[in-house]
Amino acid sequence: MAPAAGGGDPEAPAPAGERPPAPGPGSGPAAAALSPAAGKVPQASAMKRSDPHHQHQRHRDGGEALVSPDGTVTEAPRTVKKQIQFADQKQEFNKRPTKIGRRSLSRSISQSSTDSYSSAASYTDSSDDETSPRDKQQKNSKGSGDFCVKNIKQAEFGRREIEIAEQEMPALMALRKRAQGEKPLAGAKIVGCTHITAQTAVLMETLGALGAQCRWAACNIYSTLNEVAAALAESGFPVFAWKGESEDDFWWCIDRCVNVEGWQPNMILDDGGDLTHWIYKKYPNMFKKIKGIVEESVTGVHRLYQLSKAGKLCVPAMNVNDSVTKQKFDNLYCCRESILDGLKRTTDMMFGGKQVVVCGYGEVGKGCCAALKAMGSIVYVTEIDPICALQACMDGFRLVKLNEVIRQVDIVITCTGNKNVVTREHLDRMKNSCIVCNMGHSNTEIDVASLRTPELTWERVRSQVDHVIWPDGKRIVLLAEGRLLNLSCSTVPTFVLSITATTQALALIELYNAPEGRYKQDVYLLPKKMDEYVASLHLPTFDAHLTELTDEQAKYLGLNKNGPFKPNYYRY
Repeated sequence: MAPAAGGGDPEAPAPAGERPPAPGPGSGPAAAALSPAAGKVPQASAMKRSDPHHQHQRHRDGGEALVSPDGTVTEAPRTVKKQIQFADQKQEFNKRPTKIGRRSLSRSISQSSTDSYSSAASYTDSSDDETSPRDKQQKNSKGSGDFCVKNIKQAEFGRREIEIAEQEMPALMALRKRAQGEKPLAGAKIVGCTHITAQTAVLMETLGALGAQCRWAACNIYSTLNEVAAALAESGFPVFAWKGESEDDFWWCIDRCVNVEGWQPNMILDDGGDLTHWIYKKYPNMFKKIKGIVEESVTGVHRLYQLSKAGKLCVPAMNVNDSVTKQKFDNLYCCRESILDGLKRTTDMMFGGKQVVVCGYGEVGKGCCAALKAMGSIVYVTEIDPICALQACMDGFRLVKLNEVIRQVDIVITCTGNKNVVTREHLDRMKNSCIVCNMGHSNTEIDVASLRTPELTWERVRSQVDHVIWPDGKRIVLLAEGRLLNLSCSTVPTFVLSITATTQALALIELYNAPEGRYKQDVYLLPKKMDEYVASLHLPTFDAHLTELTDEQAKYLGLNKNGPFKPNYYRY
């Protein structure tokens, strides 16, 4: 696994190599408490067919004549051709904001759309509304203004999306039903920084049903669904996020979640490590009351290992990213489906015969390669790890260095968790119209900053799609400004996210309820028993029937009939 990027803050330390996680001390209270045993349709106008007894002739004066069977010629009624008029023909479709305000340099050079024109995007009532949500005074129906979203009036749309997501998240709904009577998170004050989507909303409302208080910000400036954020705010959740935040907005939203009078978090749910880093940097004293951190991305996990190695990790942390239910399902199956969705929505391209290079052959890379190969693409892989490299070769992909194919490929996809995987030198050598995108969490894999120079021209094509044009006319197609493609430009499968969200919820319950001393100031993997429990909650969806061990078989294998069925070192 390649080292992860340091994240959004330039003062964040460079990542260190990963070390083996401390083994989980057991299933803990979470697994014990949550045992499975527990109007009229308008009619279209009919087309009038011409009379077969009449023939049409062009009249001498330019009009139309009708010739009857007896030879009589009569002039047909004249029709006046009207030019279609649009409501406002002077409308400018490529307006640039006249007020930069708090927007960063990157936003002023290549305007980040706060709206999107695909079905995955946020609903907006005014695409030309450039007023920052920070400058708006909004209140929900209960009179609360402790939130900052694009438009609270979109809440009804967001509620419908959340209801749809609930149908595809059976395990989380089952967890909500089984545990809400016990309230295992009563007293928990969770501050979260994740993608704010309908699936995240189901997780947040589940945490609330289990007794927790939550405050939330977005971990990505493009992935927030505005209508979902509005629905959460309307429900009473303090949410600070909107699609198209600037870098300044991003950190402001995180600060608003953390720095609030009369409320201090005691649990952290992070995706990428930015929230954890911000608290360490600005409010280190808060860790005196924080019981634990749950982190779900490879980037954030590397940051935690950095802190642990340096002796600066002052609370226990749960590494959800490397749990089996996250690694083998979210990273692999989610990316296998969403990579095609993101590319198709943004570029409308055909994949058959295209040459693609995928940088990194971890679980995300494996999913991307499998999807593109199935569509008929010619796929190359770059890797630093000989084991992953051998897997790529055995799966039928050609292992190359990026420099060897950069001039010929049609698409470049990064998914390493590293930084500067695609440099300005690579970008200069790419062919005309090459598509460049990132499937890793961090936005540091592609050196986008090197493209913000006077000699290069940025041209917005559509939401999250930019042409970067060289002086000789060559252009590349950059998606989401190098940020996470699938959640920035499309959607991800809800069912897979149910697996990850359930894992996060159990990790929070485990850390919050663990007796003092069970978890030290280190990074832990989720106990195997919990991984198996999360998987079992999703099997009924497929009408799946597990085989049960007999007493004799269990004794022969040295296993408990109820699991865990694999040792911690087993690799699925």
